[in-house]
Amino acid sequence: MTTRRTGGSVPAARRASSPSPGRDRDLTRLLADSTPVLAGGRAILLQIADPVVAAGVRRHSDFARRPQQRLAHTLMYVYAVVVGSPEDAATATAFVNRAHAPVAGADQVDRQRWVAATLYDSALRAHDAFGDPVPPDLARRMLDAYAPLGVALRVPADRWPSSVDAFETYWADTLVALRVSDDARGVVRDLLHPRFAPLWVRAAMPLVRIVTVGLLPDAVRDQYGFAWGPREQRRYRRATAAIRRTRAIVPRWVLRLPGPLLLRAMRRTAARHP
Repeated sequence: MTTRRTGGSVPAARRASSPSPGRDRDLTRLLADSTPVLAGGRAILLQIADPVVAAGVRRHSDFARRPQQRLAHTLMYVYAVVVGSPEDAATATAFVNRAHAPVAGADQVDRQRWVAATLYDSALRAHDAFGDPVPPDLARRMLDAYAPLGVALRVPADRWPSSVDAFETYWADTLVALRVSDDARGVVRDLLHPRFAPLWVRAAMPLVRIVTVGLLPDAVRDQYGFAWGPREQRRYRRATAAIRRTRAIVPRWVLRLPGPLLLRAMRRTAARHP
């Protein structure tokens, strides 16, 4: 059985939000947690390390004036497709399809699979760095739950890794082939050093920069040309420790709040632009 949506066919059995008597409560709690938000910048930097993705983002996104927009839209898409209702998933997918329409190469299967893969891997790395590492069996179920991110955007279901081992092989092979372009470096300047962002965003950027760069794979960090030595490593360890301490005292409902807020914002946007 499949659920038809704009832009693709998503296997209903693999959606974490699909109602069922034996709903996976551990997986549902994991997917609703906002910890992956902290690795959103990492996911974007990995996505644009693919030159085709970088070229599309640089030419068709207003990064210079609204650098936080792609991050918000990316997170909105994740929550809508992975834990939202079928209507939320359809709305988010339609938004993405419209944004991709004028972008050459944006709908290539390899591009879309890589974008979805960065979101899954970054979510795992965020839990490792800022919370509790995801146990292997739950990581496998999480991998299945993330499959619709690619499938909804025309990635054939059989092209999504079928196991964590298969994902790790695909991930390692793809990392070796990445080439950071001048387009990617231009996007990163706008993302990590925003000139026109609200004051509160700019105030948070030193923390965002050290966390984002620290989470990157070494080879990708080197390609971007980020300075990274003992001093930066110490700053990163202090930042992650502070975030872990803060998360430990924040009520769980607060940690789940970004998802509903992003979905509410998406629904308001959809209502204004049917």
